[in-house]
Amino acid sequence: MAISVVGHANPDTDSVTSAIALATLLNAQGMEAKACMQIGAADLNPESKTVLKRFGLAAPEQLMDAAGKKIALVDFSDLAQGPANLASAELVAIVDHHKIGDVTTNNPILFRAEPVGCTGTVLNKMFKEAGVAIPKDVAGGMLAAILSDTVNFKSPTCTEDDKAAVKDLKSVAGVTDTEELFMEMLKAKSAVDGVPAKDLLFRDYKDFDMKGQKVGVGQLELATLDQVANVRQALVEAMEAVKKDGRHSVLLMLTDVVKEGTELVVLSDDPALIEKAFDGKLSGNSMWIPGMMSRKKQTVPNLQKAFGC
Repeated sequence: MAISVVGHANPDTDSVTSAIALATLLNAQGMEAKACMQIGAADLNPESKTVLKRFGLAAPEQLMDAAGKKIALVDFSDLAQGPANLASAELVAIVDHHKIGDVTTNNPILFRAEPVGCTGTVLNKMFKEAGVAIPKDVAGGMLAAILSDTVNFKSPTCTEDDKAAVKDLKSVAGVTDTEELFMEMLKAKSAVDGVPAKDLLFRDYKDFDMKGQKVGVGQLELATLDQVANVRQALVEAMEAVKKDGRHSVLLMLTDVVKEGTELVVLSDDPALIEKAFDGKLSGNSMWIPGMMSRKKQTVPNLQKAFGC
């Protein structure tokens, strides 16, 4: 049975390209593997579509149910972010760069998680250690993912390992100008015209278990907050609809990549708890947090502490 390599729900570019990269590595090592994602190809976010097209990569297969399958996870290890019936699948590997989640196994597996800015950085090391050359197209996808996840090295999640991986991968991928690549991705990622508000909310969205409370956090990376001025109310209404589906809080990070900060839009059963988490004060339903760029390092940990996780 082939190993299905899959990233988290509402996949970002790292989740998509890491599935491709790990499947490529496993196949090179004599294991049958295929890249998958929890979404249809037509529903990929604009940035990921841009990256796949630029480097000539095929979109991973859709996988929404893990029952009866051999599964390898990339870019996550939380059951809530996985396909249906993940708990009953045969999990054989995890490669990640986030906190360790609640996935458990009955047998030892390959588990590789490092405190770096992107799963692609971990996979770059794994290819090297295995003595397997990274195909040019796969290297391009991995390169793009690192630039995206580290916000072109501006994110506090960025490490020297990420910078070293970019140096390696740009050479293999034949990319001379990473700034140009990043701006092409940002243009695609921040495009909002004509996109339904719910699709914008779920463009990069994850649910988290905060001591028994379900909390959703989405993020839109923008060149300027003016891009969403005309859809602010629609975004709030989309958040309200999602919150009614059993969530304690729904947060949307409107991240200004140029100003390097985030307007945090908040709908919560306990707004004061969210204010305490970020040492701020809501004006209406939002607050500006200078320097906030990363959900993984700056948003989720603060929420976990506030919820007593």
